[in-house]
Amino acid sequence: QVHLVESGGGLVQPGGSLRLSCAASGDILRIKAMGWYRQAPEKERELVAGFTTGGNTNYVDSVKGRFSISRDSFKVYLQMNSLKPEDTAVYYCNADYLRYDSSRASSWGQGTQVTVSS
Repeated sequence: QVHLVESGGGLVQPGGSLRLSCAASGDILRIKAMGWYRQAPEKERELVAGFTTGGNTNYVDSVKGRFSISRDSFKVYLQMNSLKPEDTAVYYCNADYLRYDSSRASSWGQGTQVTVSS
């Protein structure tokens, strides 16, 4: 079984910053890709930032220059600066990994709420 535990969400004023953290644990031999998604009310879940299987990073256009993703082994972080009200959403961590039996799987965290409001 694999667990992804997120932390760091909260309420922040426009222009403020937050740092999200996600730690993966359990039956994981190697993580192939890892990233952050978000889902605002009545909108589809979208990729915010992620590490691809090739180790490259990608960002949705709306956060480029404001958000930065980093990774340390089985942990991934999202530094969010210059936050805007439209960044308000539930943020989810996702990992695509190999289990010890070499099978491939994907898991989601439980989500953490980010609210940007004055």
